[in-house]
Amino acid sequence: MDLVSILIPTYNCEKFIDKTIQSVQNQSYPNWEIILVDDASTDNTVAIIKEFAQADNRIKIIELENNSGNGFARNIALNKANGRYIAFLDADDLWFPLKLEKQIKFLKDKNLPFTFSFYEWIDEEGNVLNKKIEAPLNLTYQQLFFCNYVGNLTAIYDVEFFGKITIEATQKRQDWRLWLTILKQIKEAEPVPEFLAYYRIRKDSISSSKFKLIKHNFGVYRRFHGFNFMVSCILMTRFLFTQLVIKPKYIKRV
Repeated sequence: MDLVSILIPTYNCEKFIDKTIQSVQNQSYPNWEIILVDDASTDNTVAIIKEFAQADNRIKIIELENNSGNGFARNIALNKANGRYIAFLDADDLWFPLKLEKQIKFLKDKNLPFTFSFYEWIDEEGNVLNKKIEAPLNLTYQQLFFCNYVGNLTAIYDVEFFGKITIEATQKRQDWRLWLTILKQIKEAEPVPEFLAYYRIRKDSISSSKFKLIKHNFGVYRRFHGFNFMVSCILMTRFLFTQLVIKPKYIKRV
């Protein structure tokens, strides 16, 4: 049974981190390690993590002295990862108990180096909301280029195929850049067509507002892809069309 390394950056998430860790501990697939990198939290986050780490040696914590952002924290975790598979989870999100088991089986059965899954939304109190997020069943690089269909909390890749892929240490959208790097190499990705995780919508989260993310999305075209200002503006127009017209087709309201 191959080891899965789960990378979790943390920052002032004392309200949620215990439930996030417990959702990993409840996995039917037992061969995992959690590498939590705390990004200089000022609340009780580190103390809570240390309690879990003392009781479960699969849980490891690294404390940063200065707040450096999720991308930097994930790279620190990646450097310490020992698993064949790298999985991602944010400190306020949750996994369904069969998540790892189903995804690892899916990867092996189909001989894939990368996969993700569908997911559902919950609110700050853990109440299930009326949105379920799906994705194209054969996600191409071109589709991903205009819209991030991959939920960070659902993605897994094979280190034996890619090696360890360094994450760009930007404040936002580093996950989209990572999937673009992966899809540029393999051309197409296939998700497990099941809902396997809960994504938490928080009032103070920048990702709760698509409009707040526009400048970060623009930066993907301008700096990551290296397009000039005019081309980046044109691509952002296509991006917004995809977000407002095409992507909603993959959002199921219940």
